Amino acid sequence: MSGELRYAYRQVPAPDEVLEVAPGVYWVRMPLAITGLDHVNLWLMRDNTGWAIVDTGMNSEAIKRHWATIIRRYCEGRPLKRVLCTHFHPDHMGLAGWFEAETGCHLMATRLEWLYGRMLSLDADEGIPAYVRTHYDKVGFQDDDFAALAEFGHNPYRKLVTTVPAHYVRLEERDLASIGDHEWWVIVGTGHAPEHACFYSQELNMLISGDQFLPRISPHIGVYPGEAEANPLRDYLESNERFRMLPEDVLVLPAHNEPFYGLHARIDQLAAHHRQRLSALDDALAESRTVLETLPTLYRRELGRHERVLGVGEALAHLNCLVQDGRVMREIGKDGVWRFRRTGVAA
Repeated sequence: MSGELRYAYRQVPAPDEVLEVAPGVYWVRMPLAITGLDHVNLWLMRDNTGWAIVDTGMNSEAIKRHWATIIRRYCEGRPLKRVLCTHFHPDHMGLAGWFEAETGCHLMATRLEWLYGRMLSLDADEGIPAYVRTHYDKVGFQDDDFAALAEFGHNPYRKLVTTVPAHYVRLEERDLASIGDHEWWVIVGTGHAPEHACFYSQELNMLISGDQFLPRISPHIGVYPGEAEANPLRDYLESNERFRMLPEDVLVLPAHNEPFYGLHARIDQLAAHHRQRLSALDDALAESRTVLETLPTLYRRELGRHERVLGVGEALAHLNCLVQDGRVMREIGKDGVWRFRRTGVAA
C-alpha cells in the first residue's frame, strides 16, 4: 500500500446529510466558493451527552442553514459542546464564533491558530497598510496589482468568519482529546498554517488531517507581508516526516477531496512535488528574475488578478527555501524590486 493511494468511499454526503465513517464519527461536507475548491469536509462526533465537531466551514448563510438542518436531523436533541479547529483558515474556523453564540459551546485549538484567527477577525483596516505596500513594491507589483489587492482587501479573512471567540481551550502536541468513546492524539503540523492540529485515533486507526494532507492537491504554502523572511515550505516538509510514525494503513480524513489510505505514499508524493518545483526554479534562475517573473515556472496557466497574490505567496515560499539553503541569492535592484538568481550551490 505504501506506493499508492486508495479511496475509502465511492459516495460523498450531501450538504444536509452525514455519512458515518466510524462508530460515532460522521462525515459532513459543506460548499465552498474558492477557486479550485467547491467543498470542505467537516467531522461531527458523538460526545457522551452531546456532540463535538472538528472544523466549522466558512461564514455563510447557506452553511449556517446546512448546519441547522444537520443538527435538527441527526443530533437527537443533544447539545453541541465543543468545536475543535484544525487551523485558523476561514473554511475551518469561520463559524466558531457563531457556534459559540448559538449553542454556548467552547472552541478548542492550538494557541497560534487561535491567536492568528482572533487577530485577523478583529483587523478592521480597510486600506492597504504601509508594510503591505512596501512588501508588494519589493515583489514588483504595479498599479493594476495594487488595484486588485485593494479590491480583494489585504485582509479578506474578516469578511469570511464570524469573530473568533475571545477565549478558548488550548490544544498542544501529544494532548489526548477524549471525544465520546474515542481518544484522539493531537499531532501538530506546520507550514500550511503555523500550528495545525491533526487528530489521530489509534483505536479507529484514523487521522483527521485537515489541510496538512490532501490526496489530490498540495495545500497552499505561502509567504506574506507579516513575515516576509519565513520559510514555511521547509517547515511543512519537515513536519510531514513526523507523521510517518503512524501506520501505513491509517485512514486519512482530509479537509478536501475524499478519505483515503496511503499516508506514507502521499508524504512521498508531496515531497517529490515540492522538490520538482524547487529544481525548476533553480534552473530558471540562471538569470536574475523578479518574483513575478518566476510565476510561469510554477504555474502552467496565467493567474487571475486575485490569484496573483496567492501565487506570489507560493513563489516566495519556494524562493525563501532556496535562499536559506544557499542555492539562490536575493538582491534588491535600483528600482527597489527583489531579484533572485542561482548561486551554483548544489541542493
